[in-house]
Parts: sequence; C-alpha cells; structure tokens
Amino acid sequence: MVYEYMSIKAVLSLVTGALASLLTWLAGVDFPLLWGLVAFLFNFVPNIGSVIAAVPAILLAFLQYGVATGLVVAGGYGLINVAIGTVLEPRVMGRRLGLSTLVVFLSLIVWGWVLGPVGMLLSVPLTMAVKIVCESREDLRIIAVLLGPASERGADA
Repeated sequence: MVYEYMSIKAVLSLVTGALASLLTWLAGVDFPLLWGLVAFLFNFVPNIGSVIAAVPAILLAFLQYGVATGLVVAGGYGLINVAIGTVLEPRVMGRRLGLSTLVVFLSLIVWGWVLGPVGMLLSVPLTMAVKIVCESREDLRIIAVLLGPASERGADA
C-alpha cells in the first residue's frame, strides 16, 4: 500500500514539475528545468511543499520581468497547485487506495496536527494502516467502510 501511494505521488509530482517547467519556460524565466525539479521534489510534502517550491520562481519572474510576468507566473503556479494538489491528487489517491477523497484530505489535517510535518508526509499510509486494522476486526469494520469510497457504502459513485 505504501508503494502504491509513493508511486501515485511520484507520478503526480512529475506532472507538477513538468507543468512548472513549462510555465516558467513560456514566461521566459531563467532556469525552467531547475524550477520543475524543485516543484517535483517539494510536491512530496503535502499542501505546503508546492507553495514553497513556487516562491523562488515567482520572485525571479518579478525580478527579471516585473510585476505583470511575476503575477502571471504566480497565477500559473496557483492554478497548477490547485488543479493537481486539491482536485486531482485526492481523487486519484482515494480511488486507487480505497479511501474517500474527504478522508484523504482530513487525514492530512489530523496526522499533521498529531505528528507535524512528518505526519503530513505519512498521512495516507497511516490512514491506510488504520483502515486495514479496522477491516480485520468485526466490531471496527463499520469504521473501515466509512473510510472507504462511497461505492463501498452502497451509494452511487
């Protein structure tokens, strides 16, 4: 399960990095491959990593070309991060790992609160472990069902 999580995360991080490189290249910002690599690596840190990765490229765009290009690059990074980190990633993680999209999002908050940044990195694997434990015990099976996608509960997906 951890392997599948990491492979999904790697693919989505690769897409994020490629889009960041394309964005900075189209905007004419120096070192577009570097900004793509930074976006790829920092995307492994849920939520905040993508934002941190965007800051240097946005600052360079402001310094190189001024306010208009800086705002375009900031908007492009914002669009990439919202599309992948908020919409696509929770859906793919939920479907491939058998967790609902809401549970994936809430697990980031809960495990981040409990264990800090490390908890955010491990939120999905830890939640999967909780689900597996709950599935193995008859008295906790209802919790495992609630953690899963709507199709497991008999609702139309």
